[in-house]
Amino acid sequence: MKKLLLGLFLYIASVQLSHAQANLPGSATTSPTKSEQEILQLSKDKWRWMADKKVDSLKTLFDEKAVFVHMGGSWGKEQELGVIESGRIHYKKANVHSASVNFIGNTAILLNDIDLVAVVGGNEVINPFMVTEVYIKEKGKWKLGSLTFSKLSRPVKTE
Repeated sequence: MKKLLLGLFLYIASVQLSHAQANLPGSATTSPTKSEQEILQLSKDKWRWMADKKVDSLKTLFDEKAVFVHMGGSWGKEQELGVIESGRIHYKKANVHSASVNFIGNTAILLNDIDLVAVVGGNEVINPFMVTEVYIKEKGKWKLGSLTFSKLSRPVKTE
């Protein structure tokens, strides 16, 4: 497990560096591929389903062995669905400022720079996060294998 987490951390760091270099002024940008568009849309749908508490849609999207890492700890699919359904954490929306997708075989890794708007204990909170989503393609369908929130220490972006 430690090797997996270390490998994921190193991969994310290298992707962040290449993503930052690709977005330097004067660098050429390319349109997302069909596969990238598919993953980006799936992520966008996921945020909407979380906000709307569409647990049935999320149940289909989340892999049985999915892991969710939040500031309060980590848990599996059923716990995540329970938290969303109960409203203990109610995601209102995610303002996605940037997203990048990288593929390794049948795995897609999506990095999102977001401001997450949620209601916690009756209070609306906005927090900046780097969210890492790992999707695995099985039997022709993408499944969310992990969702990890890393707190960012930057001011919240306003629209």
